[in-house]
Amino acid sequence: MRAPIERTIASSLTKRRGLALSPVWIAALALVVSGCATPVGVTHVDPQTGHQLNTESALSARQPSEASQTVLRRLGLLGRFDEDPETVLAGLHSGLGPADDEDRLFALAELSFFHGQRSGDRQYFLASAVYAWALLFPGKGTGTPLAPSDPRLRLTYDLYNQALAQALAGPQERPLAIGRGSPGIALKEPMEVRLEPGVRRLPFGTLQVTLEESGETWAGYHLEHFLSTTTVELRGLRNHYRTPGLGASLAASLGSGQGATTVLGAQRIPPRVKVPVTALLRVEDVRASLASGQVRGRLEVYAEDQTATVPVDGRTEPLEYDSSAALAYQLEGSPVYDVEIGAFLRGGFITRQISRDRTQDGLFLMRPYQPGRIPVVLVHGTASSPARWAELFNELEGDPHIREHFQIWFFVYDSGNPILYSAGRLRAALTTAVNELDPDGKDPALRRMVVIGHSQGGLLAKLTAIDSGTKFWDRVSSKPFDQVNLSPEARALFQQSMFVKPLPYVQRVIFLATPHHGAMLAGGALGDFAAWLVTLPSAVFGGLTQGATSTGDEKLTAEMSKLPTAVDNMKPTNPALGILSSIPVPSGIPAHSIIAVRGTGPKQDGNDGVVTYQSAHIDEAVSELVVRWDHSCQGQPEVIEEIRRILLLHAVSPEERRS
Repeated sequence: MRAPIERTIASSLTKRRGLALSPVWIAALALVVSGCATPVGVTHVDPQTGHQLNTESALSARQPSEASQTVLRRLGLLGRFDEDPETVLAGLHSGLGPADDEDRLFALAELSFFHGQRSGDRQYFLASAVYAWALLFPGKGTGTPLAPSDPRLRLTYDLYNQALAQALAGPQERPLAIGRGSPGIALKEPMEVRLEPGVRRLPFGTLQVTLEESGETWAGYHLEHFLSTTTVELRGLRNHYRTPGLGASLAASLGSGQGATTVLGAQRIPPRVKVPVTALLRVEDVRASLASGQVRGRLEVYAEDQTATVPVDGRTEPLEYDSSAALAYQLEGSPVYDVEIGAFLRGGFITRQISRDRTQDGLFLMRPYQPGRIPVVLVHGTASSPARWAELFNELEGDPHIREHFQIWFFVYDSGNPILYSAGRLRAALTTAVNELDPDGKDPALRRMVVIGHSQGGLLAKLTAIDSGTKFWDRVSSKPFDQVNLSPEARALFQQSMFVKPLPYVQRVIFLATPHHGAMLAGGALGDFAAWLVTLPSAVFGGLTQGATSTGDEKLTAEMSKLPTAVDNMKPTNPALGILSSIPVPSGIPAHSIIAVRGTGPKQDGNDGVVTYQSAHIDEAVSELVVRWDHSCQGQPEVIEEIRRILLLHAVSPEERRS
């Protein structure tokens, strides 16, 4: 092929010697130099580049997708769109037919979004959402839905979701350069979405919006401050769990709660919780509206734990939610991290904090009570808080099988207080919650509770499952309990703390890095110093000490004169810990151990920096997993997967196991 071209060029040069080459001959020479490349051909690229070329869009790159550019090229408008996008978009809109114009509709949806992003004019985002709705739900006889295999289908959902969030966002801030040197929107951090009725401008007319206000109430609380989750990047969570579907995913805050008293469990929801919700703009008679320019739509709001799907045009559409983003929003700047040390050093600190919230016993729910779902109670360790369960919570909430069978509760307590006292508060809180939520005993799932404790929290968990008899009381007193003259308050406190009975609704316990036989650090000089720093709440224990003195029980008086802290309780030589470790978890309540051991040496000789393997090991455990990690192991993948395995095993009812 090459030789004939070279001979032709040589002949031409001979005839035109001394003359400048025309473009034809320059092109011919370029063809030769390029190795005989033809005007039409292919360039080989790697698979990643090939996929990018076929899938990039205005949502993933700084230019529209190839599908939208194809429409512009076909109409000779590609270059003009850069120069005068609003005129091009108006022309595309005017060319819409009554049906069968899916290519044009898709281009309008994407190009409107793209122009909205570059210009900062939110009416184009709103137009993008309307066009996308028309493409997804054209109505009978007005269009052909995109095939499931068409890559534009999922992209149209994403355009609708993203465009709706942007269209309903609050006031714009200073423009920011985005793509091709054109201005875009400097979005607020976080971007708040305003769900309000009213008339909004469109490039081709107006949109009359009504609001379905019932969706703005959750668990009896009014929802407010809707934050977009469509444009956030998470930190601190290993995985980002989203439920793909239709709608702008948001995280909502709790406002006033006049109706919360009528919703079971609502009073136990922390005030800073962020609720995963989605906003849906349902457009009425969309094809006719596009033609007339008078569009009507209804804003609907749905909460993740209440509605998974909605009917649209005779189809069942899943809604889009982002539970991980809502959790990250909840923990962003949360004061809970700042109170962990305070709650350890100053007894009563947490009690005072939560007394300002919705519950005073330390037991919190992240969702309203869900009948038929088994409670999983997470109990944190020393100088810690429920925030340290974030990784586990995110993973369990992100698993639809776990979500179907379980509801997650948290217990928070002053971790410097005596362990028997904290465990008594936990048992009392669980008992109160069961009586509140199911006083008639109609929900068997509520009575199949799983308690998971990390470190000191594991000791509290064990104290929900064992029968101590009078052992703890006999250690501190030489008299039978019913013969000691105590005030009603002191008697109730001793009864709650010293006499442990298994809670009938706790059916399984999981121990994480639990010092059943004591903690290494608690027994040394560092433990003594930490115990010295702890201040026990005088409002609780002051009267107890005085009451013990007035009984005439010298042994009780001596024991109460120097109350132990949680650090004292976790010393390997502590008598109360010795009693606790001597009482096994009953065989009818499966106990599981997850033990952290540093390094690669023999586990029997290892430790996690706080607790030795020998201290964390218990003979009655039906399963034991050793993970090579430090003491704070509750967020590690192996630990979470073991908990997931145990919970899925527990989800099978006793009747199903027997069959």
